[in-house]
Amino acid sequence: MTHTREIPFASDDLAGDLTGQATEHLARLISFDTVSRNSNRPLIDHMAGYFEGLGARITILPDETGTKANLIAAFGPEDVAGIVWSGHTDTVPADEPEWESDPFVAQIRGDKLFGRGACDMKGFAACVMAVAPQLAKAKLTRPVYLCFSYDEEVGCLGAPALARYLKQLPVPPEFAIIGEPSMMKLITGQKGKIAMRAHVTGTAGHSSFAPEHVNAIEFAAKAIQQISERGKRYEQEGPFDPDFTVPHATMLVTTTHGGVATNVTPDRCVFTFELRSISGMDPEADMQQVLDGITREVSHEMEQKIPGTGIRFEQIFAYPAMGEARGTEGFARYGHLLPEWGGKVSFGSEGGVFEQIGDIPAVIVGPGSIEQAHKPNEFIELDQLGQCTRLLGNLIGFLS
Repeated sequence: MTHTREIPFASDDLAGDLTGQATEHLARLISFDTVSRNSNRPLIDHMAGYFEGLGARITILPDETGTKANLIAAFGPEDVAGIVWSGHTDTVPADEPEWESDPFVAQIRGDKLFGRGACDMKGFAACVMAVAPQLAKAKLTRPVYLCFSYDEEVGCLGAPALARYLKQLPVPPEFAIIGEPSMMKLITGQKGKIAMRAHVTGTAGHSSFAPEHVNAIEFAAKAIQQISERGKRYEQEGPFDPDFTVPHATMLVTTTHGGVATNVTPDRCVFTFELRSISGMDPEADMQQVLDGITREVSHEMEQKIPGTGIRFEQIFAYPAMGEARGTEGFARYGHLLPEWGGKVSFGSEGGVFEQIGDIPAVIVGPGSIEQAHKPNEFIELDQLGQCTRLLGNLIGFLS
């Protein structure tokens, strides 16, 4: 039988070592419901108060509504280039009926800790909190910037403000570690993404008079065909990067909605599609070529038949790819402390934002497996928390 227990806050049996302290912090962080549709301010205020109590310099960057915010907690000197430890505070929803326990109450079963955000990515934040007292006591020769963002899960919306803030510092950071779950392996590349929505406007009428109408679904299909063909060209022509599991860019349609009844020619269709790019591409130019082709060959045909019909495009969100950081000054300084190389990943992270907007080379190293993210009964292995706190402790020792 697997032993199960919920984790009490400030428990004496967990406080004796860094893994236990990380576990306790993680339980507290999971208890904040920071699904992206909700405010993250209670969690940000909790973390800010904790770091400020240790002597950190605190900066909070709220969004326009004030209901969400980024946090920067800085330790060490300000007149030399430092390192960023970065994570996001939001999670995906936990609405699935398959959850075996309350997703916002951390629970240990055997050697795993369960809860929404356990690996993606409050586990990393908990490890940072566990070693923060070491940061506070150390005589740091370079600053460490603890950065925690909002709304990564819905398009890396908070990270650009963080990157811009760091870039304008008198001496900006020279390196960033993004704590996304990588099973504590070093990841040196991540794909970028542009997510789009297409609004197809046709004309409605009885389906028996179909030739007199502009069928929105039919013309959406023509546009979708062009998107599919562009995706196949990436597969055949590249560019290629064999370090990715899928070694090229991808473009595909992800959702479609349209039509009202079997006897009505549809006047509306909406579909979404995405481009996942690799470093070295010009994804905006590639996307624009596709949009121009659809406008020229599909929308024009619709407009010619009945004025006022056509296809309108809307960008949902976009974030850049993260390139190779191993040739940079920052990596040269810290690379010998980082774990074994684990390749590159197709999932998104804020690493590309720090690189492209903040001019801060970034890598991904974090506890837990991406295989457990975005699923019911999300968990992280306790040993992963231990490996992460040891890495962060080694970095503190190196900087002291």
